[in-house]
Amino acid sequence: MSATSRQLTLASRPHGAPTDENFDLKTVELPSLKDGEVLLRTIYLSLDPYMRGRMSDAKSYADPVNVGDVMVGATVCQVEESKNDKFSEGEWVLAYTGWQTYAISNGEGLMSLGKKPTNPSYALGIMGMPGFTAYMGLLDIGAPKEGETVVVAAATGPVGATVGQIAKLKGCKVVGVAGGSEKCTHAVEKLGFDACIDHKAKDFAEQLEKACDQGIDVYYENVGGKVFDAVLPLLNTSARVPICGLVSQYNSTSLPEGPDRMGMLMGQLLTKRIKMQGFIIFDDYGHRYDEFAQDMQKWLKEGKVQYREHLVDGFEKTISAFNDMICGKNFGKTVVKINSPL
Repeated sequence: MSATSRQLTLASRPHGAPTDENFDLKTVELPSLKDGEVLLRTIYLSLDPYMRGRMSDAKSYADPVNVGDVMVGATVCQVEESKNDKFSEGEWVLAYTGWQTYAISNGEGLMSLGKKPTNPSYALGIMGMPGFTAYMGLLDIGAPKEGETVVVAAATGPVGATVGQIAKLKGCKVVGVAGGSEKCTHAVEKLGFDACIDHKAKDFAEQLEKACDQGIDVYYENVGGKVFDAVLPLLNTSARVPICGLVSQYNSTSLPEGPDRMGMLMGQLLTKRIKMQGFIIFDDYGHRYDEFAQDMQKWLKEGKVQYREHLVDGFEKTISAFNDMICGKNFGKTVVKINSPL
C-alpha cells in the first residue's frame, strides 16, 4: 500500500514573522514500505517557539532546516501500516516527523505510547518537551526554596504554567506574567499562582514590583524583552535565572533602539551574585527524563498540576497557528490536529 502525504516545506527564510510565501505546500506520493519500515499517520503536530530559529540560518544550537526540506516538529502518530516487528498497526507513537500528514519511518527514535493512550497529545506538552523543560530548568537551575518568590512569564503557556505550578508545590510564592486579563485570571484561579501581572498594562513594571514586595529569587526566563527589563532591578542577591527561550525576540530583525544595557546587566550579575544559565533540554537533561516523567505522572494523577491545550484543527492552519503562538495569541499548549485517529 502506498500513501500520499501533504507537506509544508521551507521555501525561503523568513525576515520577521513567517508568511505563507515562506512555505510550499506539496503533495507527494510515498513509496511502498520496505522491511523494517512503518507508515505513520500524523494525528497531532506540536508547534513550539524553537521552530522560528530553525527557519533561520543564523548559527544556533541546532542546524537550520534546509530550504526545500519539510519543516521540523514533534508529532504524535498512529502506525497505519507496519513491516517492523517492534510496531503494530494502530499503535500510537511519539515521533519527530514534522509538518506533514504522513511519513515513513524505520522505527528509530519512535517512542511507543501504546494502543490506547488516555491523552496521546499530552506527549507533546505536559509529558513532553515543554513539561520536561519547565521541570528541569526550575528545579535544577532555579533550585527554588520554600518561601522564595518565583516569577515566570508566558504564565499560561505550556512551560510557564508548569513552572508556576511546580514552584507552588515546592512552597514558593509565584507571580506570573501574561498577556490579557483572561490569562491572568486563569493563572491565579485555575493554576494557583499568587498573582499574575498583565504585561500589556501601562504600569506593568510598577505592578510587578508591588507583587514582588520581597524581591525575586528565581526568574524563569522564556520571553525576554520588556518583561526582563522590569524583572532585572527586582532580582535579589543570589537570584537564579534559568533561560529556556526568548520568544519576544524571535521575529526581530535588529537590536532594539535605546541605550546599551549590557553594562547594567553585567553589574547586576556581579554585585548581586546572580546565576543566569541557558539550557537545551534534551542535550543537557535527556538522561533524566524518567525522573521527570515519574513526578509529573504522579502530580497529574493527583490533580496537583493542571494542563491546558490550544487545539487547532486542520493542517492548512499550521502557519497561522504558529504565528499566533509566537505572538501569544494562543491559550495553552498549541497543537494542530492533522488527521482523525484510525
